[in-house]
Amino acid sequence: MRPCMKTIKRLLALVLIAALLLAGGVAWYASQPLRIEALPKTINVVPGTHLRQLSTLLEREGVIDNAPLFWLLARALGRGDALKVGVYTFDRPLTPLALLARIERGEVSQVAVQLIEGWNWREVRAALAAQPLLKNDSAGMSDAELMQAIGAEESHPEGLLFPDTYFFAPHSSDLNVLRRAYRLQQEKLMAAWETRAPGLPYATPYEALIMASIVEKETGAAFERPEIAGVFVNRLRLRMRLQTDPTVIYGVGARFDGNLRKIDLQTDTPYNTYTRSGLPPTPIAMPGEAAIRAALNPATTDALYFVSRNDGTHVFSSNLEAHNRAVNRYQRR
Repeated sequence: MRPCMKTIKRLLALVLIAALLLAGGVAWYASQPLRIEALPKTINVVPGTHLRQLSTLLEREGVIDNAPLFWLLARALGRGDALKVGVYTFDRPLTPLALLARIERGEVSQVAVQLIEGWNWREVRAALAAQPLLKNDSAGMSDAELMQAIGAEESHPEGLLFPDTYFFAPHSSDLNVLRRAYRLQQEKLMAAWETRAPGLPYATPYEALIMASIVEKETGAAFERPEIAGVFVNRLRLRMRLQTDPTVIYGVGARFDGNLRKIDLQTDTPYNTYTRSGLPPTPIAMPGEAAIRAALNPATTDALYFVSRNDGTHVFSSNLEAHNRAVNRYQRR
């Protein structure tokens, strides 16, 4: 037993020594200035970046030379769970601890604001208000006042902003973000309008934008967007009602709880495409560039119906009988 106990004690001692050496090495690393390549160095921490991804990014950009050690340092200190997005510029050598602290505090040279495809106007305003390094100058403005402030001719902002990531100096006005997003959406829309397919049932680019917003909300599968648009274009040409749930949901507004009921489909609103013909009066969300292109260059199809397979894709049908079979198979089973 004694030799065994001696062996265990030796192993424990070796483990302790190794732990002390590791701790000492990490402590030494934490206090040494980093040899940042080619100062000044700029990196972009995008939304959703985690500590391991940040470590890899910093090593790839030449800010640190050992991503695993940087990650280990942060984890050993219980740090790295509060990374702030934005653009960081490093113009002098920093220690790993100082570097981590800057990104946790959000000492950015530019603020990153991300607007997501399919968001509606309420979600955009909430995202801007939640960015602490932007001045919320739009607070208290009506939609019409806000649109005037950003130089827009329209009075309703829905769908008129291009979904993208925008960078600004800290403490810029949120109106600057909105102004840039509005102008970029106008550029994307007009470029697509100039290359549109002939004979589309849109009188104006704005009507095409309304269609693009519906396409954006109907499918997350990029390859389906032209065919979704083709179905709705066919319906408009035949003077059939669009009968699309996302417009009904938009009409329900903040009261929508995730469950679309029969009474919602039957209750008339300006956005209920089951009770009203044609396009709704405004877009229902921010369409991305792909949805805009699909609305203006829809697929040539004889389909008039589609139903979800419950996997993000749809079954398309050219007649009601085939559509009902698909509904029975995928929705009523």
